[in-house]
Amino acid sequence: MSRSRISHAANFAPILALLLCAALAPAVRAQDNKKDDDSFSAGINLSAKADSKDVGLPLHPNSTPHKDKDDDTPSANFGVFGGSFGLKFAVMKMETAAAPDKVAEFYKKALKKYGTVLDCTNTPALTQEQKDANEKSNTLACDDDHAEKGGYIFKAGKRDDQHIVSVEPGGPGTVYALVYMSTKGSSK
Repeated sequence: MSRSRISHAANFAPILALLLCAALAPAVRAQDNKKDDDSFSAGINLSAKADSKDVGLPLHPNSTPHKDKDDDTPSANFGVFGGSFGLKFAVMKMETAAAPDKVAEFYKKALKKYGTVLDCTNTPALTQEQKDANEKSNTLACDDDHAEKGGYIFKAGKRDDQHIVSVEPGGPGTVYALVYMSTKGSSK
């Protein structure tokens, strides 16, 4: 997942929120029509602020928020839930004067608490058959994610509960993104 994909994902969070609310509406109506005492709840959280607790990873020492443009927000926190379905997405874009390889090593170690760390830096393109097999499994895979030249991408966790770190050279040091994505239940 390149930095531009992470930035685009953060920009589309409000649209995603509206689409998910629309998708949850039939479930809410169906639950309202039930005659038993089962309760149903739904909610949404959308914030332009995320912190290290939201992404589940520490910040590299001496890091500051990074904006690609003046009107960007360096972080986002989005969540929606309804019944047994839930989605959480948190992202932080940061910068530090440290070299990219030092930041990469810091996050390889930090990600270990979530299991095996995948190094997606130079992964080859997948065949459609491989992509289909990955989609059917909850095992985390690099899929088509790869780093920009001189950068790194690491993943840890499971497909439905994953942490991603993207590290790239930027300015006099490093720009990095921390991402947490979690899905629960089914959208069926």
